[in-house]
Amino acid sequence: MTLRFVLDTSIFVNPEIRKDFGDNPTEAMKTFLGYAEKLFGKVEFYMPPGIYREVMHFVDEELKPEIELYIIKKPPNLHDLKIPAFVVYELIDDIRRRVDKGLRVAEKAVRESVVETDNVDKIIQKLRRNYRKALREGIVDSKEDFELILLAKELDATIVSADVGILTWAQKMGIKWIDASAFKDVLEGLVEKLGGKNL
Repeated sequence: MTLRFVLDTSIFVNPEIRKDFGDNPTEAMKTFLGYAEKLFGKVEFYMPPGIYREVMHFVDEELKPEIELYIIKKPPNLHDLKIPAFVVYELIDDIRRRVDKGLRVAEKAVRESVVETDNVDKIIQKLRRNYRKALREGIVDSKEDFELILLAKELDATIVSADVGILTWAQKMGIKWIDASAFKDVLEGLVEKLGGKNL
């Protein structure tokens, strides 16, 4: 059975994660491609088109031929793939809780602005930060994230991401996942186990 991984943008662009691969997205991609070359024919790496486009905004165009060779671009089959109703049920419930939480964050900011009228700009910045955290942290909040999950489900592949929302929903849907912070170690282990050389 071929091992399959569905890769998220965070591996290459999140500074905390990519530091194991390189100082910038292009260097991180080059390091990854070194592993992919050693595992070619034994391990498959996938990206949905939306994730691929995101990554290519950060990576030098000169790497495109190698990326095309080692990373398979594939959209999930949106017409035939079925997801359990509980997933939609939980998503709706989660969104409702987040909207209520966001409202409380906004109310608190309004109260603070009435008391501290000279710090309105700081209060607005704090409101934006807390509101974003309340509504977006730990949730699948883009089509690209959802495509990643659906593709992994369709392929019975392992998601590699640092996004808490993606990993949370992968777990809820019974999809295998690896936190991107451990991915380099996984790749090194695979190279060693499958007969290649460590980088």
